[in-house]
Amino acid sequence: MIETFFNVGIIKAAWPILMAGLGNTILLSLLVVPLGIVGGLILALLASARHPVARFALIAWVDFFRAVPPLVLLIFLYAGLPFAGLELNGFTCVAVAFFLNTGAYYGEILRAGIDSVPAGQMEAARSTGLSRMQAMVFVVLPQAVRNVLPDLLSNTLEVVKLTALGSVVATPELLFQARQAQSLTYNPTPIVAAAVIYFLLLWPLVRLLSRLENRAHAGRG
Repeated sequence: MIETFFNVGIIKAAWPILMAGLGNTILLSLLVVPLGIVGGLILALLASARHPVARFALIAWVDFFRAVPPLVLLIFLYAGLPFAGLELNGFTCVAVAFFLNTGAYYGEILRAGIDSVPAGQMEAARSTGLSRMQAMVFVVLPQAVRNVLPDLLSNTLEVVKLTALGSVVATPELLFQARQAQSLTYNPTPIVAAAVIYFLLLWPLVRLLSRLENRAHAGRG
């Protein structure tokens, strides 16, 4: 078992490859998470539009990108767009696919947060002379984010884990590099090492999320 799954010699040999993959995973996460949050914030703010056509278009956009699996979207961008004369590299395809997919999820979370803030907060802020946008940014949004912080962190955790899908389009992130090392060594140890690295990378966020969820439950109690 140790020679098969925890071969120290193979880990030492594959370590530089795994670290290069980890660097790309972190870089990809630092790109797609802010992009998703910005896209979600835009969608959440547009959700307040009163025009029925605008609201229908927004709902259709969010529902579509929440319903389509990110892997399907990723493969379409990578393998489908070249037929239309637009060819993107794997890294760009992952960034765009995750922007569209996670932006829709972040948007719904932030919209729920905004709806959870009493309407009187906006009215009180407007009465002080703030514009509607200023009141939203400085008064409503901070409260909305605080109300849905566990959900935002949970979605962020899922986004980081989904970066492993980049291996499907040959993006050299952690899983792809581990698979490359496995193909060279004919041993699953690099995959096990990648799983351990993912655990060490995400465990602090998991613990933080658990504490926030426990605190929220205690507050409701």
